[in-house]
Amino acid sequence: MATLPGDKGRAATAGDAMAVVDVHGIVTGWSEGARLLTGYTSAEITGRPVSDLADTGDVQRALRTAGDALVAVRRRDGQRTRLALRVCPLRGANGERQGYVITAAPESQGQALGELAFRQSSMSMSVFDTEQRYLRMNDTASRIMGSHEADFLGRFFPDTVENAEHSRGFLSHLRKVVETGLPVHYESWTRAPSGMRMHAWNTEMWPLRDSAGQLLGVALAAFDSSEQHSARQRLALLDEAATSIGTKLDVIHTARELAELVVPRLTDFASVDLLDSVLQGEEPVVGPVGGDVELRRVAHHSRTAGVPEAAIDLGAADVYPPSSAPARALATGQAVLTRTGDPDLDTWLERHAERSAKLRDFDAGDLSLMAVPLVARGTTLGVSVLVRQLTPVRPDPFDQDDVSLARELASRAAICVDNARRYTKERTTALALQRSLLPQAMAGQAAVEFASRYLPALSQAGVGGDWFDVIPLSGTRVALVVGDVVGHGIHASVTMGRLRTAVWTLADVDLAPDELLTHLDDLVGHLAADESATTGEIGATCLYAVYDPVSRHCTIAAAGHPPPVLLLPDGTVEVVKVSAGPMLGVGGLPFEATELTLPEGAVLALYTDGLVEARDLDVDTGTAALCTALAAPAGNLEDACDNVLKALLPRRPADDVALLLARTRALDSEQVAVWDLPADPAVVSTARQYATERLTGWGLDEAAFVTELVVSELVTNAIRYGGAPIQLRLIRDRTLICEVSDASSTSPHLRRARTTDEGGRGLLLVAQLTDRWGTRPTATGKTIWAEQVLPVR
Repeated sequence: MATLPGDKGRAATAGDAMAVVDVHGIVTGWSEGARLLTGYTSAEITGRPVSDLADTGDVQRALRTAGDALVAVRRRDGQRTRLALRVCPLRGANGERQGYVITAAPESQGQALGELAFRQSSMSMSVFDTEQRYLRMNDTASRIMGSHEADFLGRFFPDTVENAEHSRGFLSHLRKVVETGLPVHYESWTRAPSGMRMHAWNTEMWPLRDSAGQLLGVALAAFDSSEQHSARQRLALLDEAATSIGTKLDVIHTARELAELVVPRLTDFASVDLLDSVLQGEEPVVGPVGGDVELRRVAHHSRTAGVPEAAIDLGAADVYPPSSAPARALATGQAVLTRTGDPDLDTWLERHAERSAKLRDFDAGDLSLMAVPLVARGTTLGVSVLVRQLTPVRPDPFDQDDVSLARELASRAAICVDNARRYTKERTTALALQRSLLPQAMAGQAAVEFASRYLPALSQAGVGGDWFDVIPLSGTRVALVVGDVVGHGIHASVTMGRLRTAVWTLADVDLAPDELLTHLDDLVGHLAADESATTGEIGATCLYAVYDPVSRHCTIAAAGHPPPVLLLPDGTVEVVKVSAGPMLGVGGLPFEATELTLPEGAVLALYTDGLVEARDLDVDTGTAALCTALAAPAGNLEDACDNVLKALLPRRPADDVALLLARTRALDSEQVAVWDLPADPAVVSTARQYATERLTGWGLDEAAFVTELVVSELVTNAIRYGGAPIQLRLIRDRTLICEVSDASSTSPHLRRARTTDEGGRGLLLVAQLTDRWGTRPTATGKTIWAEQVLPVR
């Protein structure tokens, strides 16, 4: 029994086919197994050239390689049999080659083919014993491990690899096969010991058993699935982009999401630059953008903390020349792929001082760069630049698969950016509209001190239909208004603006609160009839209150609106009992007014239902909470507003909220003078005298001349056209107000008198001499008033 080199101690049995050939190719030995395999006896073949048994070329290659070979052997019966042969050299004492031993076991064709398949497989194949020691490795496994099979046989697996998580996972799976006797699958992402590049490996491990079922070890086959892994990663990135890009309708936030998504899975550095028109909500250029392009940096992200590669600060603008990759991408509408060594890229980087300095400081080495335009609906919005640093671990530049992925991500991001741009534009327009409809600066009045808050619900438009107003009325009175149009958005805001204008118009006529709401109800009914076909039903609530600082009387009427809350100077808080009335637009139902007398310093809180109603809060509970918040100590009305909103509103209110707090003032009796006059023309001069004396007492002699003329004209008209009872009243506040009341309900009209007319110029004279004049109905007739601005002292 001969021991053959390379068999690692495996003995050649009697059944093996074995031949010995000298260095000249002459057969010198022939075994019984060889006779059985070929039909030739030892006497017939010994001394003959081995080429008599096979083609000379095949024989020479087999002897030259001195390894495994598949050779077609001629049998004695003339047939040819392909045998897998193992050629082992025989060497003398000094190592010189003296001949060859050629072996082939019985039925060796299948075994030999299997052996060749094992050794020559493109997959890494290995065999371990039950203690995780190497038994066999094919050529691919040896190449991956970076050494010959002989260097690993008998060694414990952990001793041949780095102590890393993937190595420990590999070992645990080997042991799992031994423990369970079942095959397992293992996937890892690691670099091979023989190189630096990362690879994805799919490894199948299965138990090896003998004919008796005894476990001999574990065999495995590992497939380099890096391409499939990259494809899955690209699909995963696209899938994640669908949920992680465009989470907010904000241009800059969307750009930041794109940059953060692609780093580090696709690139080492990413930036997003947009046209200024996009950031301003304007319509950007349709189609490609050519020439020098100014872009503004809105987002960038890096694998390295602090983004040291960024040459442009966030929010800063930079001009890209036509030859630069970003400008070319914008000009062509296509992704531009380049790398260092490209003259255009190198020139652009060298001529840009900040970029060239960053590259030197960062020691970037070779770079692969991709510029992808952001285009949505045919409109160019900006460009995203991706930069990959080429290293031994990641030596691959961007390829067409990366370009396809980047274009898909950029397309999705561009749609989201354009949506955000459109939303910003529409919301800005809506807010501008609403700001124009809401009170900007309250006209001067001294009846109340007030503070207000308005919070639109978080609807798509960001605007709503709640409103409030403080309207100065004649006689130092003031109207407090709060209303709520059903719904949110542009339509609610437009309806609110129309109702607010109507309230101002009706208030200027000095209608009583219940009468004003009646007219407003008719208007809403007309609007609903006109617009029901396009916008549906219109619904609104309103509360209208008039406060007189002279009498301290307050008259309140409501149209389906929550009642006001009153905070008295002693700290008592109560809900004012008013008739709720029907909503505006119902029609046919009356509105009732409630009158009360308020002490000076009382705070009246008017609000919309969004303040006291919520999903988890009923109206009564919300109103009680409002009372509690209003009673809390506050330095001023502004602080009181903040206290109320903080106590009642959630972080994201579901409905619009309007709040108006008004603290009452009262005029001192010394500021008001009243005279009852008979309906006698002779009393006109007396009335002028009363007014002059009171003005002297107030220190307003400079206003006496105009006031005498006004008193004379208004009292004369009251005596001539109105009748008793007639009353003259002067009020000194921020302005000087002259009022004359009579028994007639007919309002005077301003007209132009002809040159031949003896009268008709009185009201024209009053209008010319005073700053404002007007008339208002009273319970017994009417009051005509005129107002003069007092000189600043």
